[in-house]
Amino acid sequence: MYKVEDTDRERKEILKRYRALVNAWQSGSFTTEAQKNVRKAFNLAAEAHKDMRRKSGEPYIYHPLEVATLCVNELGLGEVSIICALLHDVVEDTDYTLEDIENIFGPKVAEIIDGLTKIEEFLDQSPDNSRQAENFRKILISMSRDIRVILIKLADRLHNMRTLESLPREKKLKIASETMYFYAPFAHRLGLYQVKSELEDLALKFTQPEVYYDILKKIERSRKNRETFISEFIYPIKRSLNEMDMPYRIEARLKSISSIWEKMRTKKVSFEEVFDLFAIRIIIDVPREQEKIDCWKVYSAVTKHYIPRHDRLRDWISTPKANGYESLHTTVMSSKGRWVEVQIRTERMNEIAEHGYAAHWKYKDLGDGENSIDRWINRINQLLKESESGDNPLEFFDDFKLNLFTDEIFVFTPKGELRTLPKHSTVLDFAYSIHSEVGNHALGAKVNHTVVALSQELNSGDQVEIITSSNVHPSEEWLYYAITARARNHIKKSIREYRKKYYDEGRQKLHKCFEDIGLNFTDENIKTFREFNKLRSDVDLFYMVAVDKIGLKELKECCNGHSSRQIKLKRYIPRPFRRKQNDSASLKEEINTKLKEDPKELILGDVDEVRWNAAKCCNPIPGDDVVGYIKSDNVIEIHRVNCPTAIQLMSKLGNRIIKAKWREKGMMAVLAGLKIEGLDRKGMVNEITEVISRKYNINIRSLNLQASDGKVTGDLMLYVNGNEDLHEVIRHLRKIKNVQKVYRINRNS
Repeated sequence: MYKVEDTDRERKEILKRYRALVNAWQSGSFTTEAQKNVRKAFNLAAEAHKDMRRKSGEPYIYHPLEVATLCVNELGLGEVSIICALLHDVVEDTDYTLEDIENIFGPKVAEIIDGLTKIEEFLDQSPDNSRQAENFRKILISMSRDIRVILIKLADRLHNMRTLESLPREKKLKIASETMYFYAPFAHRLGLYQVKSELEDLALKFTQPEVYYDILKKIERSRKNRETFISEFIYPIKRSLNEMDMPYRIEARLKSISSIWEKMRTKKVSFEEVFDLFAIRIIIDVPREQEKIDCWKVYSAVTKHYIPRHDRLRDWISTPKANGYESLHTTVMSSKGRWVEVQIRTERMNEIAEHGYAAHWKYKDLGDGENSIDRWINRINQLLKESESGDNPLEFFDDFKLNLFTDEIFVFTPKGELRTLPKHSTVLDFAYSIHSEVGNHALGAKVNHTVVALSQELNSGDQVEIITSSNVHPSEEWLYYAITARARNHIKKSIREYRKKYYDEGRQKLHKCFEDIGLNFTDENIKTFREFNKLRSDVDLFYMVAVDKIGLKELKECCNGHSSRQIKLKRYIPRPFRRKQNDSASLKEEINTKLKEDPKELILGDVDEVRWNAAKCCNPIPGDDVVGYIKSDNVIEIHRVNCPTAIQLMSKLGNRIIKAKWREKGMMAVLAGLKIEGLDRKGMVNEITEVISRKYNINIRSLNLQASDGKVTGDLMLYVNGNEDLHEVIRHLRKIKNVQKVYRINRNS
């Protein structure tokens, strides 16, 4: 924790940080007028934040100074961005207004700062609203006008993550989850590899500290052996490159901690089994017109000494990644019997790989024209235009993440025109990418001259011809296999237009149903009935009534569930029925009054009045680090903090997240699952049951082992008192002869 210093020392530290900012900026080009404007912004920020301190106790002005320095050092931004970074919290946290900023610094600075200013807390805390999702949407709208909004926001988030230690646990989890779910993918999409890696590492540090520090320790322990191996590996390559008389440099780049953990988690391997722990990077300095041919010459030099693994060759020079990344990757077998990834690129490619969009902007004047990031930003603008202002913000955000954070595939039209689509796109997505009318009347397609259905998933290199029919129109089924926002928006629009034809008929039929049970046909009652049936609009409700999918039966069920008194007479007009519903804020207050500990936490097993259940997606057990999510039915759903679903919930619905922890071990026996993999042998099953039942006295609910071709795999479901018991069982099972892997699985996997 920061100790508050005397004001003179803090003032000197503030000026020291300001000078560091200016010195970093001076390495680029700037004018005296620009320097005056930056100084003016610094003075205003220092004055506005003079009585404010961060949670750590530091003067608040440290934060905007560090954000501005990151904008210069990490992103290569200039005067306007520095000014906006220094002032980015002034409107949100002080008495200054956007009008004040515009009067002093002009409309462009005010516009960017407006994009950086969070939306105020919503009065409506229903599950369909999310302050976080609305803020993300605002960032996107602002970014579509000026890319510097998201770049400054990323610098702001990076510094916040670096200084997250002093915040309460639930705040750390919420901010770290937002970072993993939104900001790190955004940095990756803009080609900001260093920013993305650090954000992911810091997010892992605060969500799973034991994993983070364990990998960090192992990296440090293996450093000496790794350096010796790298030195021996690159020696023959350097000899060949020297003979080619080509300017080059070689560096070894270690995978980030989060990348190592992701590989361990997805491949179910140990740290020692991660074969691509590091990559050898060969960077050459050659003229632009020689880049491609010279990179392949270097590839020849590498494969002269080491045998390549042909299925691991990646040519991102001929076809750059969606974020503009260019490089030639190959994986070769070293003389030590170990696979090594080698990356080959030029200095220009390396700068783009390291600094992303900022570097692309630098090379724009050298003939790059519209690059992949420009096209991506155009897609954001298209998504914003096509989404309706009334759209559910959570749905919009999910569409955005699905369409703009995923990898891309390259597909060709019958005439050879190249189209880019998100990975996992279908024929229907391709049809809508051509034109909305082509999509609306798509019957099927020929993919590589073979007739396929609209739901067929496409792969890079496919050539697609859409077959249309004037008799075909979009149906709800299409929404199940269209993934792009463009396709889904057009399908929804077409369905809405079709359903509007039934509006009057459905309204009249519903009015008659209301009269039959003596219920007042008011807008409020109609809205409640619509929500009861989980429909988004009156158009949808009246359509469902018109086609007899909803009627008197459902209306009576709704009344029984919401009316406090039985309706007997037709002439009697009851009060509008409403669902008995606590919003997240009131439920949170109700929970907190029942909890006795301070700080307020849901102690699982201690508070019987609060209904909770363990989420099936991650199957938390006592001892796991957990959070609670307040569902709309007033039940608390408990998730492990590293559960992907929990990360999404904390990212989008942080207002419905509460702290939770388990009572001491031994409160209950819960079900946990293990996966076992190994080589088959006699007696293995007996040894497994011996460890579990006799050594640890743990009940086995089910044991399913299957052997094939000498390999054995199996699932075990056990009743344990907590994760300590489970870890002990895993540790001993791994000691059994021929058992290669034992790891925890979710209940529903």
